[in-house]
Amino acid sequence: MISRDKNVMQIGNKRFDVQNHTYVMGILNLTPDSFSDGGKWVDRDKALYRVEEMLAEGMDILDVGGESTRPGHTTISAEEEIARVVPVIEAIKSRFDVPVSLDTYKSEVAKAGIRAGVDLINDIWGLKEDKAMAKVIADSGVACCLMHNRKEADYRELIPDMQKDLQESVELALAAGISKEKIILDPGIGFGKSYVDNMEVLRRMENFRELGYPLLLGASRKSVIGLTLDLPVEERLEGTLVTTVMAVLKGYAFVRVHDIKENVRAIRMAEAIKQGGMSIYGRDSY
Repeated sequence: MISRDKNVMQIGNKRFDVQNHTYVMGILNLTPDSFSDGGKWVDRDKALYRVEEMLAEGMDILDVGGESTRPGHTTISAEEEIARVVPVIEAIKSRFDVPVSLDTYKSEVAKAGIRAGVDLINDIWGLKEDKAMAKVIADSGVACCLMHNRKEADYRELIPDMQKDLQESVELALAAGISKEKIILDPGIGFGKSYVDNMEVLRRMENFRELGYPLLLGASRKSVIGLTLDLPVEERLEGTLVTTVMAVLKGYAFVRVHDIKENVRAIRMAEAIKQGGMSIYGRDSY
């Protein structure tokens, strides 16, 4: 289903107001080696408990990943990735009413995930790594998030080069038959960029709105925060919340995060300020 309202994006059976609200995408890594929470949710029962917990804290959409994409990660086969994610996706879809995104750049994994019920494919290579991915998404009718990435952090002019790269991903999507209303873009914090590059992207996040698509920010607990604050992964919540507030103020539709409750609260406060408190009724000032 494609919404006729340009402000509304349909993902699964949920409608997202991508012009006026920032939604929380919760992270569920079914991996032993992810940079932040590797190994915590590989057991199916623990994964389901975590989904229930995130929903209770206000998560809007769930992103499931079966292969770590941190720097220096070990690549796994499509078969192993499918074995990790499909049983959990099926269990989630049978128990919870939540749109599910699958974080994969492999078309065979995407196919299996779509059969299992996923509503969005989150491709860290923006359809450029696996040439069959665009058609898989187009044929299924699911939504997609196309992330910016490069093999090397080599740019003549960072933001214009990134915009060009993302536009190439969009053109691949449209040429394959993916509907414009089904595309989200992600500037790819931490992927194919130096520390200085990442900070510049965060500073100029609004520039990517020029491409005309809903935007997602995935900065949660990443090294750009750790390097700036000189903090380990488990102590990067405050830095993450700053990036989330920036995303709200700069018009991003989604933030992909580990800590749900805190980010939901930060978004609510930032949106109340951005809207002049107009979204909150019947409350006295103190």
